[in-house]
Amino acid sequence: MSDQFIGAGWAFPLRTDATGGIALVTREREIEESIRLILGTAPGERPMRPDFGCRIHDELFAEADAATAGRIAADVRAALRRWEPRITVDDVVVTLDDVDPSILYIDVRYAINSTNSRRNLVFPFYTIPSEEG
Repeated sequence: MSDQFIGAGWAFPLRTDATGGIALVTREREIEESIRLILGTAPGERPMRPDFGCRIHDELFAEADAATAGRIAADVRAALRRWEPRITVDDVVVTLDDVDPSILYIDVRYAINSTNSRRNLVFPFYTIPSEEG
């Protein structure tokens, strides 16, 4: 039953399999790719579903600091709660890269509802630092 709930879908990014057909992903991999798709899509990018996505892209030109990290964490929680009902988000931790101040790492810790399997996914987010120095 849990396999049916988790489902199967097209691989993202779209690619072909060994037989030349559209590559499919199933189970936990399908949920992981769904999370990446949600976080990687800015609202308004999809004409037929303009609300789909995550508002983290509003922070593209923001200062990479604790306030921005907090807004990103809240945006990730809201987007996943709305667009990925197969999971429960346990925590979202946003950390700044020690070397490159324009990179933030979004660590999504979640559980798959049908199996209670705990997982995490780290999604890099790149800001564009200001030219001021």
